[in-house]
Amino acid sequence: MTRRTLTRSFVQTALACATGLALLAQPALACTSLVLAANDGGRIYGRTMEFGIPLHSQAMKMPRGFANVGIGPDGTPGKGKSWNSKYAVIGANVFGMPFYVDGMNEAGLAGGMLNAPNTAQYQDVPAGQEANSIAPQQLLTYVLTNFATVGEVREALGKMYVSNAPMKAWGGVPRAHMTLHDAAGGSIVVEYLGGQLVINDNVIGVMTNDPAFTWHLANIGNYANLSGLDKKPLTVNGHTFPPASSGNGLHGIPGSMLSPDRFVRASLYVLNTPTDATTDVQKARVWHILNNFDIPYGSIYLDASSGYGGGANAYEFTEWTVVADLKNKTYSIRSFENPQIMTLDFKGFDLNGKTVTNLPLLK
Repeated sequence: MTRRTLTRSFVQTALACATGLALLAQPALACTSLVLAANDGGRIYGRTMEFGIPLHSQAMKMPRGFANVGIGPDGTPGKGKSWNSKYAVIGANVFGMPFYVDGMNEAGLAGGMLNAPNTAQYQDVPAGQEANSIAPQQLLTYVLTNFATVGEVREALGKMYVSNAPMKAWGGVPRAHMTLHDAAGGSIVVEYLGGQLVINDNVIGVMTNDPAFTWHLANIGNYANLSGLDKKPLTVNGHTFPPASSGNGLHGIPGSMLSPDRFVRASLYVLNTPTDATTDVQKARVWHILNNFDIPYGSIYLDASSGYGGGANAYEFTEWTVVADLKNKTYSIRSFENPQIMTLDFKGFDLNGKTVTNLPLLK
């Protein structure tokens, strides 16, 4: 079967127009992700996870050879594409289910799902192709258990379907897009827009929520005047007007919790972070960058109708934050309840075991 993967086509133009208008009524959004490169060949991936209801996430370890049951388009387990894990994976789940919303495999491929209820629309599965499809909540699990590089992902996803199967615990179809980074330096964003697979290279390494990725890339150009370099004082007719303090190079950086604003902030932080540093140094820097995206409890209140609220009137806040070392294969996570960092690696469990292991986050 040959499937067409849309990259920079009419979809980009249409979404740029439509989502630009949609921003006027857009609710406050959630997750922020990024990646930093190091001078010793390392890469550090990090992200925050926000939602309107408690996700009850656990750290999860899935071994090689684990039998994953494909969920069909109607939501029935066993009617979709089932597979056995090629690579062991460590990461985080939601609601105690055997699906990753964020994680890293033993080959150093890492990434996560970021909520995108306003733009994500998965594929209609033709009759007879149900066994060649998976549910959207299985997408990251399928990718991390099967592939080592973003190139392999790009080639494989065009040969199968991701359906609109519902997820009861989510309150409907879990609409999201996926960010991925491999240990060799590749980064992509995977989206399903208007029922079509869209894959773009992620040249900056940053991703947030709605709108679609190409809209965010177009928007970043509006902030080309900002940098980490302080500007010289203004001089007018022999009079000098110095800034109030240091930091005027980023004066005007957008500061709200909206996804476009977070994308711009994260991009500017990444682009201005020196790259001549070791993996360990960059790891510490990623934690500090992500501190800027920690949403305090009470600052965002979502109506039940919001796609970011999980079907309830609720506060949205940062439930957990992750930093993954793609070179040394460590995956670290801290929860809202406890800032102490919990670190997983592939030395701590049987990579050829038969069962998934769930570990509670530190409370």
